[in-house]
Amino acid sequence: MIYDDEIETLPREALEALQFKRLQQTLERVYALVPFYKEAFKKANISPEDIKSLKDLHKLPFTTKDDLRESYPYGMFSMPINKIVRIHASSGTTGKPTVVGYSKADIEEWAQLMARSFVACGVTDKDIIQNAYGYGLFTGGLGAHYGAEKLGAAVIPISGGNTKKQIMIMVDFKSTVLTATPSYAQLLADTIEEMGLLDKINLRVGVFGAEPWSENMRQKLEEKLHIDAMDIYGLSEIMGPGVAIECEAKEGLHIWEDAFIPEIIDPQTLEPLEDGQEGEIVITTIKKQAMPIIRYRSDDMLIIRGVNVFPSQIESVLMEIEGLAPHYQLIVDRVNNLDTLEVQVEVDSKVFSDEIKKLQSLQNQIQKDIKDLLGITTKVTLVEPRTIQRSEGKAKRVIDKRKI
Repeated sequence: MIYDDEIETLPREALEALQFKRLQQTLERVYALVPFYKEAFKKANISPEDIKSLKDLHKLPFTTKDDLRESYPYGMFSMPINKIVRIHASSGTTGKPTVVGYSKADIEEWAQLMARSFVACGVTDKDIIQNAYGYGLFTGGLGAHYGAEKLGAAVIPISGGNTKKQIMIMVDFKSTVLTATPSYAQLLADTIEEMGLLDKINLRVGVFGAEPWSENMRQKLEEKLHIDAMDIYGLSEIMGPGVAIECEAKEGLHIWEDAFIPEIIDPQTLEPLEDGQEGEIVITTIKKQAMPIIRYRSDDMLIIRGVNVFPSQIESVLMEIEGLAPHYQLIVDRVNNLDTLEVQVEVDSKVFSDEIKKLQSLQNQIQKDIKDLLGITTKVTLVEPRTIQRSEGKAKRVIDKRKI
């Protein structure tokens, strides 16, 4: 489904011409108004005029999360604070938070992109959207909310948490769309099942994001809640939710290229990769006013003993094995200068009560399947049900002790 026919059906040549025009404007803006970028460009011995086409994008310096933290709080803004109408920030659990500012035009653009995202995955103005993303400094709640209103759908701003009330509202208000993190959607599904209310649910679409999740988790959520579970992608530093979205075909994410330019780079060499190759995503904003970002690098990839590991890859292994619950945590550490990875995963109560030999066999199977997929040996710890902390927002899947 299409929300903006003029933009979403642009031929590739016209789209790239639009991208380049907006990129030039953005580069001129940050060079003139953001001291960080002016200094970074000078260190790279480059100026906005040196970027003659989209193919020159790789010549520009990267922006990292550390750069944003070092510019805390307002150092990355390209306009004075009296022109900023909204400020969001990350949790700051590993240091100072990253701060994101929005102009009035930025908020309007974000709402448009979120409305476009909802339409792409089958949501209409006739839907009742239960928004269980957290409201506040986290961008998920307000991002989804403004997009739902822009679309014209009814939105229930319930935020995350208070799970039994969530379910009561879901049943009584006849919610048809759920927006949440996939881990919280899983907790809601489990609780709905425990309460015997699966046949009372009217949901038809789930729009889940803010954390990595696997195809296997999608299938489990779809089977239990009888929904189409759709993946939405975003980063607070870039905008928030709505940078990219699946359509009803579920064959990959569509990035809104009139607002963002994506690149895929080799995480080791940092050089651009050809189409079809896997690597690290880098995004440049080309419409943001208050805080444009050039070549931003941030992803969920871990490098364990030189091997690129995504949490969703391990999740896909775990979800294939009978007797495991969809709740896990990855503990990364460094022992004697060697990276280690421990996978803690819950088993269901019946399996946990089995004899030690069966549990050991299950551990061995998980270790083998992960090694077959990734080529690394992991420690696997099976824990009893409800051991791993549940999240009513964004699940903490990875604890990287190398950074502590």
